Amino acid sequence: MDRAQLLLLGLPLFLFVTDLFSLFTPPPPKPPSHHHHHHHRQPHTPKPPINSESLDIPLPKTSAVGGIGYGSTVNINFCASCSYRGTAVTMKKMLETQFPGIDVILDNYPPPLPKRLLSKLVPVFQFGVIGIIMAGEQIFPMIGIMTPPPWYYSLRANRFGSIASAWLLGNVMQSFLQSSGAFEVYCNGELVFSKLKEGRFPGEIELRDLVSKTLVNSRVTDNLEWSGISSVAGQ
Repeated sequence: MDRAQLLLLGLPLFLFVTDLFSLFTPPPPKPPSHHHHHHHRQPHTPKPPINSESLDIPLPKTSAVGGIGYGSTVNINFCASCSYRGTAVTMKKMLETQFPGIDVILDNYPPPLPKRLLSKLVPVFQFGVIGIIMAGEQIFPMIGIMTPPPWYYSLRANRFGSIASAWLLGNVMQSFLQSSGAFEVYCNGELVFSKLKEGRFPGEIELRDLVSKTLVNSRVTDNLEWSGISSVAGQ
């Protein structure tokens, strides 16, 4: 066998082994986020009292909805291979505008493990078909088949068409196996919307109301727990 045939046979095996290593290797831990607060002392200058009666312009009021965003996290896990990133980015900007200070994290929602394993075999299928078409007369005797089957000559007759068809079919199969169709939204670890359950995307107003309700409930729960701890400590 010449170098071209060895390359066609060795490349699929190399890709398959590297995919297996990358599949079973745990991802590296995320670096902890360090928030450095630099406090610059400024000379304290007494401010003159403001006479509210002399002001004709009303003072701006802080938004009650936006105030509850600090310290909260929203996770949007979506199917990256389904072209859902644009929708996820739009929802992220909307939530950051409606709830100043909220942390919105975008992440991929992977498909189940069997589909991921099958998707790793698709490149092997593609390069295997190409290798058989290009060097089938040498490959079949190596595996004990002295006379190539009839379908090999059919593929060989239309070599470039067969290679293009195998490549396009493999890409379609890999795109299907790598897609999960998910758009899951979590607020402080609580699932607030699931495309897998609803079968649709959330509206911006709908998602804003769901996150707002979850944030209010979490704040009420935290206040109740804190009041209970304070009452026990006071006894």
